[in-house]
Amino acid sequence: MVQRASSPPVGAADRQALDEAVLALRRQRPAEAGALAAAFLASHPQDPRAARILGQALLMQNRPREAIAALRRPSETAEDPALDILLARALDAVGETEAALGRLRRAIAHRPPLVEAFLELGGRLGKIGRADEGAAVLEEGLALCPDAAPLRIGLGYVHLQGGDRAKARAMFSEAHAAEPARHDALVALATVMALDGEHGAAADLYRRALQARPDDPMTRLNLAKCLLELGERDAGEGALRDVVRGAPHLLRSAIAALADPPRGRLFLRPSAAAAFLGVERGPGAAPVRA
Repeated sequence: MVQRASSPPVGAADRQALDEAVLALRRQRPAEAGALAAAFLASHPQDPRAARILGQALLMQNRPREAIAALRRPSETAEDPALDILLARALDAVGETEAALGRLRRAIAHRPPLVEAFLELGGRLGKIGRADEGAAVLEEGLALCPDAAPLRIGLGYVHLQGGDRAKARAMFSEAHAAEPARHDALVALATVMALDGEHGAAADLYRRALQARPDDPMTRLNLAKCLLELGERDAGEGALRDVVRGAPHLLRSAIAALADPPRGRLFLRPSAAAAFLGVERGPGAAPVRA
């Protein structure tokens, strides 16, 4: 049995400090959040919430080894599957894949079940080429949480990673039928429709998804691809310009989309494609490789 050290009572000021740390994370200020959580843990070393905040802040700063050190002991002493999930992400980031999977298996054994744990393990198995194992994990999660739409959508993506579009489409269709306005279900079903060549139907679903989240750059990019496939060049190219204007990091994907369709454009230099999309590149800019 693990002997837990006693901590002083958590006062109002301490709770406020943790609330401020959570707010800092939401505002993408991980250094501030981590400092607040570390200060709290100095006097309350067993607090799982503070450990979660510190671990997440360190991961956001690409400091996985420090995150492992911060999370390992709290994850052993607290029955908190969210800590195991964060520790698994940190372990995976330093190449300890099997140790990460072990932590996630521990997380899915927690009761009541945590949907995020099943999603994390199933999705990770799918990404490393173990789609059958990933599907089994997500099916187990669905048996425990049959109304959890994220699990159904996650299972669809794992089937897609395994090359089974029919099963993927069935999962996405079920999720969409249950919640027609759900953003991730719309995007998922559109994705498999586009892969099956149903670009018009996919474009309609992407448009509906953008009604819910108009600033989602990946959905805008995928809509642009569908428009290009449909031969709507002006609309598709205009949509790509909107994408790179709001999300410059997607420039390479946008250039690739210009060249992919049968009626795509050919550019001799990626810099010419960037200029076509309205991206100004100064003399010190890094080269673009499509």
